[in-house]
Amino acid sequence: MRLFFTFVVTLIFVLDCRADSGWKAAVFTKNITPEEPMWMGGYAARKGPSEGVLQPLFMKMVVVEDSEGHRAVIVTADLIGIPKPFRVVLEELARTKHAIKPGELLLNASHTHSGPMIRAYQPPGGGAKKPSYSAIPEDQHEMRVEQTEKYQERLEKSFVDLLDKCMSSLQPVTVSYSKARCGFAMNRRTPAGPGVWKNSPNPDAPVDHDVPVLQIKGVEEGDLLAVLFGYSCHATVLSGMELNGDWPGYAQQYFEEDHPGAVALFLNGCSGDQNPYPRRLLRYVERHGRSMATAIEAALQSPATPIEGRLSSAIAWEEIEYQQPPSRKELEEKAKSSDRYDARYAQFLLDVLDSGESFPTSYPVPVQVIRFGKALTLATMGGEVVVDYSLRLKRELGALTGASVWVAGYSNDVMTYIPSKRVLEEGGYEGGGAMRYVRSTIHPAQWEPAIEDKLIRRIHSLTEQLLEGESAAR
Repeated sequence: MRLFFTFVVTLIFVLDCRADSGWKAAVFTKNITPEEPMWMGGYAARKGPSEGVLQPLFMKMVVVEDSEGHRAVIVTADLIGIPKPFRVVLEELARTKHAIKPGELLLNASHTHSGPMIRAYQPPGGGAKKPSYSAIPEDQHEMRVEQTEKYQERLEKSFVDLLDKCMSSLQPVTVSYSKARCGFAMNRRTPAGPGVWKNSPNPDAPVDHDVPVLQIKGVEEGDLLAVLFGYSCHATVLSGMELNGDWPGYAQQYFEEDHPGAVALFLNGCSGDQNPYPRRLLRYVERHGRSMATAIEAALQSPATPIEGRLSSAIAWEEIEYQQPPSRKELEEKAKSSDRYDARYAQFLLDVLDSGESFPTSYPVPVQVIRFGKALTLATMGGEVVVDYSLRLKRELGALTGASVWVAGYSNDVMTYIPSKRVLEEGGYEGGGAMRYVRSTIHPAQWEPAIEDKLIRRIHSLTEQLLEGESAAR
């Protein structure tokens, strides 16, 4: 009897502690599937707009708030990326409507290659004429710009609607962290000769198979409200003309079907050099989605660390310099190249010069850190970040904070690939070759050799800043 009494008292004490933790949260979703055919992002070879919908696309938001009112507003979307200008607009909307600070807002894109393009591209100098290096026919260019601007307005309204709903619906919750593993991601950089790397599975190259999961449960009933999960893998199983969320979309769909009333949100990791294998067939995207949904289930059954205490966050934009750009003479020679992509890239840069613009010398890459109490540190970066960053930051920030570490790319801006020092030196697509395909941002040359150390140092600095704030608040 004494043992039973002790058990009951202990259980009541634990439940009271959970109820008094002071953490609140709310989560909502919004369908953002285009209402008409749109040009799609991710594959330059496409020659026309989308042809139907295989799966709806969503924007999802979870807002978490600690007992002192510090917040984290996390937005995930079935989009190819979140451009910096769009981040600036949403940041201002969040600030004016709900006093959300810049560091409290995290925007992450699944990077599905089966979603709509969202950049209203204009040729250098603002000219309306379609340049020769664009895949969009000249008679569709103006329509494409108008359509994209209209879709961005819809995304802005969706964001505001989600934020209004979340901020008016915060409820007491328990938050915890756990993780599992999933194995369909594989490094795609395979040596094919000196300085040459082909896009094919390389089972001997670096990967990160961790599936971090943030669990949010209601206090009163203990029901599962949301799971925020991550993984480092491109959303590139499918390459057709139907809109869909690729494997992350299917993973979220399957998990939500298995847990009615719960919302699954995907936070893309350091996927720059990671592909899902096998790929290209519908049955594979379904299988990978089911594999990930199962991995989340495994994380829910794994030991979970309670998230308590203080929520803190910070964001910064680290200027990364470019290497020496080519001269006009070099560009004029390359514009005659038999390689059509080299020729188009050179002509694009020549058009920049001819329009009176000068090449930028650097680009601000966003880095952000969110500390969930003493238990979890979430570090994010903009761009298509290669997996080396995740592996390094989990080691270094883990030693610095004594907490679990979760690393995400594709956050707050997606401008091009973010190579590690190793990948930059090796070259290839992720090492700098992909820059020649970008038209919405002027990348005149490869990134500086110090890119990895500069970004890592800035993340360390933000983390130390948050740790100092936590110490001062005691």
